[in-house]
Amino acid sequence: MKRKNTLLGIFALMALLLISSGVFANKTSVTIVAPEKVKKGTEVTVKIEVKHIGNTKGHYTDWVSLKVNGEEVKRWEYSKDNLPDDQNFTLEYKIIANANLEIVAEGNCNKHGSKGEDKFTVSVE
Repeated sequence: MKRKNTLLGIFALMALLLISSGVFANKTSVTIVAPEKVKKGTEVTVKIEVKHIGNTKGHYTDWVSLKVNGEEVKRWEYSKDNLPDDQNFTLEYKIIANANLEIVAEGNCNKHGSKGEDKFTVSVE
């Protein structure tokens, strides 16, 4: 009877670990930081704050994409041999604002995917 209870306990613990592992998993999220308004011809620094719990050889942010006015202008690629510096990191891109800038950024986890795009508009005066 003792052995049966021990095995039952082990199976229950394994099941709990399998179910709860999804609680710690997360998707890569991004936030765009840029000025809301600039004068025409101004160089704008677009910052992308990337958040993702864990960047290990098996679980990491594998790409971050930046689009301006519908065109991909930059894509950062990562791999198990080229990991991001930390689980939360910031990327920068500079662009000259000659017209309004519709900025879209997205990041992706190699196991869990993306939390979706972040969108931001810089108005040019």
